[in-house]
Amino acid sequence: MTDSHIPPPAPFVILAMPRTGTHYLEELLNAHPNVLSNGELLNPYATTWPDKHRLLRSDRELLELAYSCCPAQSDKKATHVGCKVNEPQFHDRPGFFAELTRWPGLRVILVVRENTLESLRSLVQARQTRQWLKFRSDNDAPPPQVRLSTADCEAYFKAADDFHARVARSFTKSNMLEIEYECLLREPATCLTAIWEFLGVPALRFSSTATLQRQETRPLEQTIENFHELRRHFSHGPYARFFDVGERGRAVAID
Repeated sequence: MTDSHIPPPAPFVILAMPRTGTHYLEELLNAHPNVLSNGELLNPYATTWPDKHRLLRSDRELLELAYSCCPAQSDKKATHVGCKVNEPQFHDRPGFFAELTRWPGLRVILVVRENTLESLRSLVQARQTRQWLKFRSDNDAPPPQVRLSTADCEAYFKAADDFHARVARSFTKSNMLEIEYECLLREPATCLTAIWEFLGVPALRFSSTATLQRQETRPLEQTIENFHELRRHFSHGPYARFFDVGERGRAVAID
């Protein structure tokens, strides 16, 4: 008997803006014996992909690599295989999103962050420090403060809105699950239960064994040097809510 009659793993993709907890989500997903998520398919520095020259392939060939010839782990019998793509990574491959929408049976997990300003602040911090992840063994020194321009904020806020809208209109509701970053941090077991049901894999009891740690826990007004200047600029527009630091809507940055 051969494995030729065994159906291929069911495909899924994690889509998100940068700095929305997708590394943490993948760590949780990969704790399931039947689920394998292989990181950023379009990131040339991702170490989970053995093919160093994969980005020279066509969009279709890249997806075949991800879902038909995916890297395997000897201790896993994966029935569901995925990868993740962050919004900026689509810019260098303008046809990749459309190719993704055509992949048969694809399940989409969209991770959103309630406060897009926190995502941008975290992205700038990571670029400055070149520390994209923090593990339990790392020191506890907080990241440095950042200074953001109004133009960069406006462009990033719009990019997030446009990306989320594009995903929502490109995939059917039955094939898409939205996960809130804040809920993932507060109630990971609840989020995972929804994901297991969405993917169609046996439920797995949540065990807090993640090695990734939060990089930033201070309020936004303590992490952005010109926070109050930005708050005044956006005070009467649609993005005023990102600068709400009142008692009811305190903006706390958590990575």
